[in-house]
Amino acid sequence: MHNSLIILAGGASSRMKKQASLGNLSNEEIQQANERSKGLIGVGPNGRPLLDYLLLNAKKAGYKNIYIIIGEQGKLFKEFYGSKNENNDFHGLNISFAVQYIPEGRIKPFGTADALFQAVEQYPELNTQLYSVCNSDNLYSTRALLALRETNSPNALISYDRDAMEFPSERISRFAIAKLGTDNQLLDILEKPSADSIEDYKDSEGKLRVSMNAFKFNGTLLYPYLKNCPAHPERDEKELPTALLNAIKDHPNMTIGIPFSEHVPDLTAKEDILEVKEYLKKYYPEINWHEN
Repeated sequence: MHNSLIILAGGASSRMKKQASLGNLSNEEIQQANERSKGLIGVGPNGRPLLDYLLLNAKKAGYKNIYIIIGEQGKLFKEFYGSKNENNDFHGLNISFAVQYIPEGRIKPFGTADALFQAVEQYPELNTQLYSVCNSDNLYSTRALLALRETNSPNALISYDRDAMEFPSERISRFAIAKLGTDNQLLDILEKPSADSIEDYKDSEGKLRVSMNAFKFNGTLLYPYLKNCPAHPERDEKELPTALLNAIKDHPNMTIGIPFSEHVPDLTAKEDILEVKEYLKKYYPEINWHEN
C-alpha cells in the first residue's frame, strides 16, 4: 500500500471570502475566513484548524508522507505544521510543502491539475509512486482514506452516495457526478449536472455518485496528462478531473469509483463554519494523536 497523501491547499478560497452577514460568527472567525486558506480556519474547540483533523484521519489510515500544496503566500501553513520546506515531523507524519505558483498574467491559481503538476515537478519521486490526493477543506473519514490505500486499482476515486450528503439540496445538485460502469470502473465525471442529464449517470444500484476530490493515482501514468492538461473553456482552469478523464480515454478499465455512503464536512463558505464546528464537537470531542 502506498504511504503518500497530497493535500490541495493552494486555491484562492474566493467563495469563503465573499461577504456574508452572519451574526453567529465572531469577528475573529470572520477575519480568519477572509484571510486564511480554508483548511487553516480554526474550527476545533481549541481553535486548531480543520486540517488537523484531516491529518489525524490520514495518520489513522496509515499515511506517512504528507505533501501540502500551498500558495505563494502560504507562510501560515509552516507556522502550524513545520518551518522547513520538507520532512517536518508533525505527530509522526512527515510533512513537506509544495508551492503552486501563479503563472505570469494571471491573478488566481491555474486550477487543481496545475497544482498537482507543480507538486510532482517539485517532488519528482512522486512520479514513480502511487499516491492519494484530496482537498484541504473537506474532512474525509479514516475509512475513506484507507480505502484509497487498500484498492488494487492503479487509479481510484471515492464515489459518494449523493443521498448521504447532509447539505442543502440546491448545493448538492452542483456537485460533480461520477458515472460508473461494470465493476465500478469510472467512465465519466459530469462537472455541472443539469436535472435532465443525471438519469444516465445512476449506477447499478440506482444511486447518483458524487466526487469530493478524493483520488488515488499512479504517478507514472498520470504525469503526462497533468503536464498536458487543457484549461477548461469557461472556468479557464486546469482541473484534475479533466486530466483523469483524458488518462481514462487512453487507459480504460484502470480507474474505479469506490462506493461510499457518508457525509463529508466541507468548508467552502462562511456559512459552513458553524456547521463544521458542531460536527467536530459531536464526532471529535477531543483530538488524540496517540490513539492506536
